[in-house]
Amino acid sequence: MKYDIIIIGAGPGGIFSAYELVQQNPDLKIAVFEAGHPLEKRHCPIDGDKIKSCINCKSCSIMSGFGGAGAFSDGKYNITNAFGGTLYEYIGKNQAIDLMKYVDDINMKFGGEGTKLYSTAGTSFKKLCMQNKLTLLDASVRHLGTDINFIVLENLYAELKDKVTFYFDTPVKTVEALDPGYRISCDDASYECDQCIISVGRSGSKWMERICKDLDINTKSNRVDIGVRVELPAVIFSHLTDELYESKIVYRTEKFEDAVRTFCMNPHGIVVNENTNGIVTVNGHSYEGADKQTENTNFALLVAKHFSEPFKDSNGYGESIARLSNMLGGGVIVQRFGDLVRGRRSNAKRIAEGMVEPTLAATPGDLSLVLPKRILDGIIEMIYALDKIAPGTANDDTLLYGVEVKFYNMEVELDEHLESCHKGLYIIGDGSGVTHSLSHASASGVYVARQIVKGNE
Repeated sequence: MKYDIIIIGAGPGGIFSAYELVQQNPDLKIAVFEAGHPLEKRHCPIDGDKIKSCINCKSCSIMSGFGGAGAFSDGKYNITNAFGGTLYEYIGKNQAIDLMKYVDDINMKFGGEGTKLYSTAGTSFKKLCMQNKLTLLDASVRHLGTDINFIVLENLYAELKDKVTFYFDTPVKTVEALDPGYRISCDDASYECDQCIISVGRSGSKWMERICKDLDINTKSNRVDIGVRVELPAVIFSHLTDELYESKIVYRTEKFEDAVRTFCMNPHGIVVNENTNGIVTVNGHSYEGADKQTENTNFALLVAKHFSEPFKDSNGYGESIARLSNMLGGGVIVQRFGDLVRGRRSNAKRIAEGMVEPTLAATPGDLSLVLPKRILDGIIEMIYALDKIAPGTANDDTLLYGVEVKFYNMEVELDEHLESCHKGLYIIGDGSGVTHSLSHASASGVYVARQIVKGNE
């Protein structure tokens, strides 16, 4: 089977590539290959009753399938160059912002209308943070919520399904450079194309590593973010979340001068498991609909780690820490902050008696047996720093779930068109190591689609 363009991965990068290609040239013959399920078949079996923890499904519905790992996220699209990736280094700051705004317009068109766009512009919290050795990063954030995000994806699929050929539950095994074009091979068939877009997300990190090796594409080690997910009563952070929804706050520790940052803040949200390459870690979601909201807010506290010589495998380091957590807790571990600072393991009784009702069934344990001292010290410092701008953050009953790990793909060598050393082979989204967010990944998809159409004219 021969196509003009094959897209590998149906996450935000792949979806917006396909969308923009169809808009620019509806005559193109396009195929999208996705290792996971169609959107309507994506269901995590964890129900909190019969199945309480990860059972290692062959294809993790949280991480893979149409919509990618972002499908069940809380649908936060941050319009900023301050975080979320380095796309602007390739295409320029103004164009990057313009593309993120274009993505936002599409999301509004396909079901997101009526959702709120928050902004840090003019907020008094910036001064409050600075007075307490914290830095609030500038951003506008569109919060769709997990429920509205799902509707937007449903509508985008309905728009594309008759114009693009989708192959679900069809993992790509190899990518071979022809002269010209490319051949991709799956379990039972091979397909050829003139141009290929790879958008496999973070869960495709090991696959991407192998493909780059096969095709002699240069890469360099990226970072890994390691930390915990904090859960506390929503009222403690309500003065921030009501105005900003999500606040990206950075703290530099006094002891080691490491940067600790908040990430993925979910007001009235839930804490969830996620499975990356068989390793169970923790994440958070939140909903736009009031009927699905909780009394808690959760957010991650992460410390970035970079490695050079002689050890370059940042993701391997993060995986080893996550595996240790899985070994000790059978999955995710939860600990009261008061127990952590007193050097004792949490138990079910103390958690049940606390003021915070957990939204995830996790194993009570001791995170000091899992996280390296330097990282844990930084997280504890950050909690006390946040307590100054949101009193109550450092309460004994604040829950810490571990571990949360954000794996970043090794950064692939690309030119200003996001094209690899092989002409017509583009690598986008979080799988490229260039983007680390829904908005940046989506924008990279639009950008490459336009580059392809422009180059084919």
